[in-house]
Amino acid sequence: MQSIIDFIIIVLSGNRGFKTIFTGAVQLKIKVYSVFYLKPRPRKLVYAITFESIAILLSALLLAILSQSQSHNSLPVAIAVSVIALIWNYFFNSLFEFVEFKLKIQKRNVLTRLIHAVSFELGLFLFTIPLYMWWYNVDFIKAMGMELTILVFFFIYTYMFTLVFDKFFPRIYTTS
Repeated sequence: MQSIIDFIIIVLSGNRGFKTIFTGAVQLKIKVYSVFYLKPRPRKLVYAITFESIAILLSALLLAILSQSQSHNSLPVAIAVSVIALIWNYFFNSLFEFVEFKLKIQKRNVLTRLIHAVSFELGLFLFTIPLYMWWYNVDFIKAMGMELTILVFFFIYTYMFTLVFDKFFPRIYTTS
């Protein structure tokens, strides 16, 4: 068990190279690769698809709790929001990375990550409120309350997901 924990820590911390792991009487030496370099377009697609796959599961659960309905009643709206978010995510990240490039921002610090998360979620907010009002047959205030609750959760999720994603899939910088 400790070997697995050691391996996970190595991968998550970004330490690469050879690591010796002991498993009882057996000594293993493994090469750890924790970084995958992708060109910008595939990187954005991997980001969006991975992010939304996890988000569908979390959204359905949160919406079921917030709407006081069965989770299977919230799954279609969670999928719809994810499709909307997937499309929004691709275009938003393209624009965000364009702005980063123009401003010559090469490393995302805490402020950049916060701006990224907040601006993405505020844009998505404009799409989700009308959907909640229609699907759950609730007024604007109830839909806003639902979205604000989900928004707080997804601020944290977006920040953490992007932080981990950037560790495994760093952006590639080229000079022309």
